[in-house]
This record gives sequence, C-alpha cells and structure tokens, in this order.
Amino acid sequence: MRKHYQHEGLSEGDLAADPVTQFTTWFHEADEAGVAEPNAMVVSTADAAGRPSSRTVLLKGYDLRGFVFYTNYGSRKGAELAVNPWASLLFPWIELARQVIVCGRVEKVGRDETAAYFRTRPHGSQLGAWASEQSSPVAGREVLEQRYADLAARYPEGEGVPVPPFWGGYRVVPETVEFWQGRENRLHDRLIFVAEGDGWRVERLCP
Repeated sequence: MRKHYQHEGLSEGDLAADPVTQFTTWFHEADEAGVAEPNAMVVSTADAAGRPSSRTVLLKGYDLRGFVFYTNYGSRKGAELAVNPWASLLFPWIELARQVIVCGRVEKVGRDETAAYFRTRPHGSQLGAWASEQSSPVAGREVLEQRYADLAARYPEGEGVPVPPFWGGYRVVPETVEFWQGRENRLHDRLIFVAEGDGWRVERLCP
C-alpha cells in the first residue's frame, strides 16, 4: 500500500521566520482543506528507563512559549513526564501529505491558565475529568457511569465545577520543529527549525 505524493514542495524561501508562524500557516491550511480535527496530535513520552508510549491528544493552545495540552497528572503520560519531562508531538495531516513534528522539554501550565481553560470545557467534560482516574484499572464501564452520575447530581448543569487538583495543562517548549512535505519518488521535503540562542536555525534533512 503506497501512494505517490504529487504536492507542491517546501523550500527554505517558503518558510516563515519562526516555527510558530509557520505552524499557524499550515494549521489554517489543514483546517481549510477539511482535515478532520487538525489539532489532533500524537503525544509520545518515555518512562525513566526510556520505554516509550504514545497516544492521540488534542492541542488546546500554542504561542511563542510552546504547545499546550491538558490531562490527568496521574495518567501514564503524566507519570512519565514527572520522571522524564520531554515529549514529541506529531501532527499527521495525511490529506495534505504533511507532518509537523515538535520535540522539546515539558513544563506544567500555571494553575490560573489551567482554571481559565477548564471553565471553557463543556459541563460533561468537566465532570468527566473528575470521574476518570485516567490510565488506572477500573472494574467495569458501570463504575465510570456511576461516578459520573454522582458528580452530575452534585454539580448540576449551570453550577460551577471546581478544577480537579490532579488535572491540568502541559506545555511542550520546542527545541526542534520539523515541517515535512511529501514529494514524488520519496524525495520528501523536510525542513527543521532548531532552537539556537534567542532564535532559530533552519536545516534541510534527507528524506
């Protein structure tokens, strides 16, 4: 199963001055092209022994400081980040034969920023954050549903739900950001921003 990519290339002259501006351009193009959930990204972490794990998470914000997602601190990724605070993010925009790969150190988002985002979540998602002990074994689906029902009775629609103390945001502060464009004959364009002092160096990688 192999597809020949016949898309326009990516040259050094096409790039913005920094990876965040370039990401914004590609993100909007992915959205306009109808990519399903263009903010979906594969987050890869590793434990203290270097054993990796990956999962799909939604990007919830980004700026010059980095790329932000939210999760339960007690989840597998939360536990791994506690001992090995580095991660890789992969945005697989397959319809455009594009990928963006972000690698960097990870820091927790401040509680004020976490609380501001939590208040924008749908009521059901707020309750779900409390109901699920993410990545922990559970006896059955009915246990989760009962926890949720108990929380719904305690915090009915329209009543404020407090932010769980075990839940919050992580920011991936990029050291490298690679922009990958599929080309014919597997001669793909790979241009990578590498953090250097207060700026960025651009390198072309062999496909």
